[in-house]
Amino acid sequence: KFYYITLLRDPVSRYLSEWRHVQRGATWKTSLHMCDGRTPTPEELPPCYEGTDWSGCTLQQFMDCPYNLANNRQVRMLADLSLVGCYNMSFIPEKKRAQVLLESAKKNLRDMAFFGLTEFQRKTQYLFERTFRLKFIRPFMQYNSTRAAGVDLDNDTVQRIEELNDLDMQLYDYARDLFQQRYMYKRQLERREQRLKNQPALFPFRRTPSSDPNFRDDAPESEASRLPTEDYMNHIINRW
Repeated sequence: KFYYITLLRDPVSRYLSEWRHVQRGATWKTSLHMCDGRTPTPEELPPCYEGTDWSGCTLQQFMDCPYNLANNRQVRMLADLSLVGCYNMSFIPEKKRAQVLLESAKKNLRDMAFFGLTEFQRKTQYLFERTFRLKFIRPFMQYNSTRAAGVDLDNDTVQRIEELNDLDMQLYDYARDLFQQRYMYKRQLERREQRLKNQPALFPFRRTPSSDPNFRDDAPESEASRLPTEDYMNHIINRW
């Protein structure tokens, strides 16, 4: 049985990290970008550079390539590309394409058994452990001094990166809100379990409804017993 999980990262930091990676000579030449049983044509996905790699490219050059797959990478890799004709940009209008990709990425993120955020390592660890009922040997560490954090940017450059990754920005805002909801829900469950565990048994020999074979619970579920994050329960606990 397989569980789909992923980690999301702040789009600006992620974009800068990929640029630094490419700048050092990294390529994705072996990636086939398969979609609907075929790879994209050179016309659908032109290269951003000539030669063996893009070593030494400046951030400006990286941002100027309109075919750069670093743009909105998180949305593209989470969404169902077949809904928009894969890499065929003329399949549907650009604005509609962006909307479909974003909604598809949000849906697939919701349906995953687990996702975490790079910027919230401890909460990510907590949710992972509570979701899969395991404990890591050592706590996750929050490293803020990354290569991306070491890039000195002016406000105009940051704004340009955000514009190039507008879909990722929207996805990350959505993911962060959903992540916090799930975290708070799990913390509430933990506190409730702890209270029940510490509560003394006042009537240890009392016959409970669950132990009575003639008991039938036909009462409707109360509003108070409904779970606050409906999508989390429907897509995670019941599903898995």
